Amino acid sequence: MNIPFLDLSAAYRELQPEIDKAVARSLASGHYIGGPEVAAFEDEFATYCGATQAVGVANGLDALHLALRAMDVGPGDEVIVPSHTYIATWLAVSQCGATPVPVEPDARTYNMDPNRIEEVITSRTKVILPVHLYGQPANMDPILVIARKHGLRVLEDGAQAHGARYKGKRLGAHGDVVAWSFYPGKNLGAMGDGGAITTNNVELAERIRVLRNYGSRVKYTNDVQGYNSRLDPLQAAILRVKLAHLDEWNARRSTMAAHYQKGLVDSGLILPFVTDGVDPAWHLYVVQSPQRDALLKKMGETGIGVLIHYPIPPHLQRAYTSAGYSKGQFPIAEKIANQCLSLPIGPHLSAAGVAAVLAACKTAI
Repeated sequence: MNIPFLDLSAAYRELQPEIDKAVARSLASGHYIGGPEVAAFEDEFATYCGATQAVGVANGLDALHLALRAMDVGPGDEVIVPSHTYIATWLAVSQCGATPVPVEPDARTYNMDPNRIEEVITSRTKVILPVHLYGQPANMDPILVIARKHGLRVLEDGAQAHGARYKGKRLGAHGDVVAWSFYPGKNLGAMGDGGAITTNNVELAERIRVLRNYGSRVKYTNDVQGYNSRLDPLQAAILRVKLAHLDEWNARRSTMAAHYQKGLVDSGLILPFVTDGVDPAWHLYVVQSPQRDALLKKMGETGIGVLIHYPIPPHLQRAYTSAGYSKGQFPIAEKIANQCLSLPIGPHLSAAGVAAVLAACKTAI
């Protein structure tokens, strides 16, 4: 048995004629920085997300970083972040010279707990940065209420939630800006790096357009100290193809998640909890077990590709040693890190593959 965690090559095989045509079109255009493919993808992705603006950038981290910069986040400022997330969420804040201020998650959904936000707001707080982790939307309504009450911006990290819905509306413009990653393993993944932001705020979108291009609106005229962070036209062409299939591929993920939920209901594992009014993108299917490490080993021995998202919380990474955090300071995040395990899920995992994963889980537990 050999069930990979995610088969990226299968996505290409399914769409090969369309992708090859799109790549050839992009190559023949003579536009190798920016150009019509990038502009078209930005328009199509904005429409898909229910936003008026989309700006392509080089990767998801840059999307977060440039959005924060556009919001004038800098040294001395604080940004509220989840204690349980991929470290990129924190790094974007640090790259601005600001301080990430962690908030523990709701233990059921893994997302930032709105009930814990106000207790960490200070006079230096500038932005609340919720993450739609594992593809399940964060609880945006109370987060937005708190932000308005305190005059704060909201930047959403949507890197794992392409196509997910909150209260019937696709993620893309609930807060001030949504940052996206098109890393190959994402629900909407490029064949290389890529990222974007979506927003209904024209001013913020324009600031990000300037920042991504050396701080320039007109060639050789630089208004601010910017960056080189542009979405590659080849990747934009590929993303345009994949965007047309995203809803179908997300539906496949949802079907797999439903099989897992039913098949593992009496397994003793802690299964994903989906709140009312939320339609997850099921980027990951994450379970928890106090015997996680033993389960990880047994699953690997049977040929099932499982991963941990994520084994070390940001506050315990060596990269943040200088922040002075200690073990036990964020117990919910630490417990999740010690117990979580991601099972294979993806649009090209077969029904037989799902059955094999379920069988292996029941044998290993």
